[in-house]
Amino acid sequence: MKRRLNFLLILSLVLSLQINAKEPKKLAQTSFKKKEEARSVDLITADIVPNVKKEKIIGNILRNALETYHYRKLKINNDLSVKAYDQFFKKIDYGKQFFLKSDVKLLSKYKGEMHNEMLSGKHSLVNDAIKIFRERVVEVDKVRQEVFKKEFDWSLNESLELDPEKRDFSKNHKELKNHWRKVFKQATLNRYLSLKEEQDELKNPKKDDKKKDKKKKKAKKEEKVEILTDAQIRKKAHEGISKKYKSFFSRLMKDDRNDYEEKFFNAIASIYDPHTQYLPPKRKEDFDIDISGSLEGIGAVLSEEDPYIKVVKIVPGGAAWRQKELEVDDLILAVGQETGDFVDLVGMRVDDAVRYIRGKKGTIVKLKVKKADGSRKQIEIERDVVQIGESFAKSSVLELKGLGLKVGYIHVPKFYRDFENSSINCTADVRAELERIKTKGVDGVILDLRNNGGGALEDAKQMSGLFIEKGPIVQIKNHDGKVDVLNDTDSSVTYAGPLIVMTNRFSASASEILAAALQDYGRAVIVGGAHSHGKGTVQAVLNLNHGPIQQLLGGEMGALKVTIQKFYRVTGGSTQFKGVTPDITIPDPYEYTKSREQDLEYALPWDRVQPLRFKHWDKNKYDLSTLKKRSSKRVKSSKRFSKIQESVEYLTKRREDTKVSLNMQKVIKEDKLNKEMSEKLKLDEQNKDLMVSFYEDSVRMHEEIKKGDEKKWKKDFKDRNDDWTKQLRQDAGLEEALFILNDMIHMQKGEKLTAVK
Repeated sequence: MKRRLNFLLILSLVLSLQINAKEPKKLAQTSFKKKEEARSVDLITADIVPNVKKEKIIGNILRNALETYHYRKLKINNDLSVKAYDQFFKKIDYGKQFFLKSDVKLLSKYKGEMHNEMLSGKHSLVNDAIKIFRERVVEVDKVRQEVFKKEFDWSLNESLELDPEKRDFSKNHKELKNHWRKVFKQATLNRYLSLKEEQDELKNPKKDDKKKDKKKKKAKKEEKVEILTDAQIRKKAHEGISKKYKSFFSRLMKDDRNDYEEKFFNAIASIYDPHTQYLPPKRKEDFDIDISGSLEGIGAVLSEEDPYIKVVKIVPGGAAWRQKELEVDDLILAVGQETGDFVDLVGMRVDDAVRYIRGKKGTIVKLKVKKADGSRKQIEIERDVVQIGESFAKSSVLELKGLGLKVGYIHVPKFYRDFENSSINCTADVRAELERIKTKGVDGVILDLRNNGGGALEDAKQMSGLFIEKGPIVQIKNHDGKVDVLNDTDSSVTYAGPLIVMTNRFSASASEILAAALQDYGRAVIVGGAHSHGKGTVQAVLNLNHGPIQQLLGGEMGALKVTIQKFYRVTGGSTQFKGVTPDITIPDPYEYTKSREQDLEYALPWDRVQPLRFKHWDKNKYDLSTLKKRSSKRVKSSKRFSKIQESVEYLTKRREDTKVSLNMQKVIKEDKLNKEMSEKLKLDEQNKDLMVSFYEDSVRMHEEIKKGDEKKWKKDFKDRNDDWTKQLRQDAGLEEALFILNDMIHMQKGEKLTAVK
């Protein structure tokens, strides 16, 4: 792979030397029908001057990589360009909220030319699309200014279609203006009703819940509450939504040429399959953090709160947590390094802001913040490695009253692996969790892969090997048609007892490999929704930042995540498109969502290869038919599962109903019905008979608690432990998995269970 990639990069370098090195001419300013202010024109033409040399090199590298390495053998030609053109519009204006039909028609001359533009570096489609899109954003912002000069009339019988698939681009400026008037009207109505509900609660407060946090009670007593009139509520709603959209349009205008180039290249890449993607430098950085589960920074979670960057969470054990001065709800106004000027973050997008705050371990970052009480403060924090706790495997020992057994529960949120630090990987962590819970005398294990979207293929293989002696785990068909087999060659078994693997429609990729392998071997009983996600493809990340090319351009070029392989079960069938069907199906609360691989455009189809010979697991034998019938009986008689099924049916119907009313009385009536149904179908009931223990041991494995921090860590952990316990007690699917595991254990002991208890 590396030799071929080097050849690819050398070829691209040769191509780059053929480029005419003339400076690109600046694009002419967009002319408007009406005279516009100079500032608006500057905004429309800012940051769109192309770097033809760089765009040509990237285009040629991507073309060679896609045509050479992608599993689906496609040529980047006229036919592909026609499809990519439609994808480009979905990426730049998915909601069909800005472009006019005439704009689309004007740009249609490029419909079959994207492949030529990709190779030449002269992206006329991008140039014209940026100008038109920004022109429309300026136009719509003027509509906002005009519309919010007076209050909306919510007595009219109007409606707004929210689904872009059910409407077209606006025919003209008048229709565009009317569409946005309705968008603003609907958002303001929702804000008004929300504010009015808050005010009604203030006027008629409910009795304080005795279990509420004492601090919250005290804060509520000290807070000066202002009771607003209906006119004041309306005014606040109007001003709030106007400000929100002003900020939104401002952020759209800050998208630079690189953002649009990313959309251009990814419109082409998406025709190959949904998981092939060009990653510009900042996206590549995010990808690396996601797969490794760690970054170097201050350990704070940030969000945008117009127009500020707000701290929403301090990561326990992180640099900011230890420094103690940065707090939740602080607004970060500016950031500076050890030397140099401060950078103003006000009005900046959060993904851009975090790049100034991140940095190498041991370096100092300076933050100018506005505290919740209005005071301003400068804080200095020494950056450190931040482990993203939610990314790592966690375990507990579960005991359900009446069953008389201990169950080890391990939740694996993703198949993470730090390729630069081989000691950080999910297989090692799950092995450690298994060893730990075995010392607690567990009778069985539940491995929870629900909502696990996959990750490192190596860990799908290695983690499967923790539960079987040895043998093939997955077959991999390469882009050249060759089929390879990944085998577990380690005959040792970390855990050999009764095992359940839980999946749902968001279990994908590596999760499906592991679930399929353990199912085919007969090693585990798979329990979950009707099917898993259905992503049976492998992506490689080709780094484009290599020596001579990077030096030539003087900057980073990003990477290409490309689908190079497809994997198959040891029985021959692919997990692609169809996913893994559980041995025992239970209701899935997310069944109403259209989120599977087969719901995505250009998904690779299902097929099969030759099956392999392998030795079935014969240490734990279960009568699967009896297990299924007993589970089905419990599910049918369960009030919690009945509520889940009713919720799925209700939300499925709501999903299809995408036209919303703009009449206040109708909306109030609909809201009342929706709230009644939401309250009725709320899935927050806790089973207090479920005992959860030994969570702290698991959490400590990934968190370095420095001297002097123990007391503070313990205090913070209590809240996390309470949240973890509450989440498990509310989980009807997990409760049923415990019952199934109980049946499995009785069967293993030789007891005969009737199909219907």
